[in-house]
Amino acid sequence: MNRGRLASMIRKEFVQMRRDPATLRLMLVVPLVQLLLFGYAISTDVRHLPTIIDDQSRTAQSRAFVERLMATGNFRSIGDAPDYESAIRAIAEGRARAAVVLPPGYARDLKAGRTTAVQVLVDASDPTASQSAIGAAQLVGQSLNIEIVRGRSGGLVGAAPPVDVRVRPLYNPALRSAVFIVPGIIGMILSNILIIVTALSIVRERETGTLEQLIVTPLAKWEIMLGKIAPYVGVGYVQMTSVLLAGHFVFHMPVRGPLLALYAATFLFITANLGLGLFISTLGRNQAQVTQTAFLFLLPNVLLSGFMFPREAMPDAARFIGALLPLTYYLELIRGIVLKGVGLRELWPQILALTAFAVAFFTFATQRFHKTME
Repeated sequence: MNRGRLASMIRKEFVQMRRDPATLRLMLVVPLVQLLLFGYAISTDVRHLPTIIDDQSRTAQSRAFVERLMATGNFRSIGDAPDYESAIRAIAEGRARAAVVLPPGYARDLKAGRTTAVQVLVDASDPTASQSAIGAAQLVGQSLNIEIVRGRSGGLVGAAPPVDVRVRPLYNPALRSAVFIVPGIIGMILSNILIIVTALSIVRERETGTLEQLIVTPLAKWEIMLGKIAPYVGVGYVQMTSVLLAGHFVFHMPVRGPLLALYAATFLFITANLGLGLFISTLGRNQAQVTQTAFLFLLPNVLLSGFMFPREAMPDAARFIGALLPLTYYLELIRGIVLKGVGLRELWPQILALTAFAVAFFTFATQRFHKTME
């Protein structure tokens, strides 16, 4: 082995790396930024679940029960529901993750020494986020019963529990993780694959020289961009359908909502990710730079969107970043349709957000495409 030739080769690679400072900065800075961001953001200790209260008793005793439940830190009251149906609808629409229902005779039954039932409804479509809430509600019921029984009978063992706290997990009563993960996999696959493939397509054509041939055609810039993403819309639908079928028949994931609504909403999500991929392709001059830039979006997609970790457990900064990702809204939408059986009427905020992302990313990509080719 000629050590001189090897040293020259190594030195040449360092020189070439120094001549590409953009790629070098991405390789050195991105891992540090991701470590700091995700190290603080990732947590499975879910606290302060948004909770709506249906207090039909409206007495000091019922308010004391709600305060005791909120004091655990696992629940956070977001307001009162006028009736039971409104509480269920708030959970289905995603405005609340739990509901507390106290019967009209709560205080009267306690005073009469009769058992009174309290229902705690928990959105169990995310088992990780719901388990701590379920445990906290049961613990509150046990401690309250011990306190009341001791006050009544001086610690008599075997007395009937005064408060029967019934915790009802909604949408996923068996707390199966596959029911929660499979819809998320659909969104994650669509997002990550379409972003990478689209981002590399423009750069690859620029490197091979075929992009210049497209520029001299009579096609407008926006027509070129639209033509680049059109085939991938069909690819996205094929990916979605295959994963949806596999999830239903292999992992027994329920499909409770209208599939037509899901496919219509998915078009907006696919378009948003293809537009984002095109925008990323205009930020780099070669495939290495574009790939590094794409990873700035891909890891937050996986970790901050609610795909793997509950967003309720994240700090405000991480939740803000997650709110800037189309995948965050698509996960809420697909889980709402597939697991909760709601339609587009209940999920209009997510539809509006995906529409805004699709228009914004395609517009940004078209404008950037003009500037990079001039």
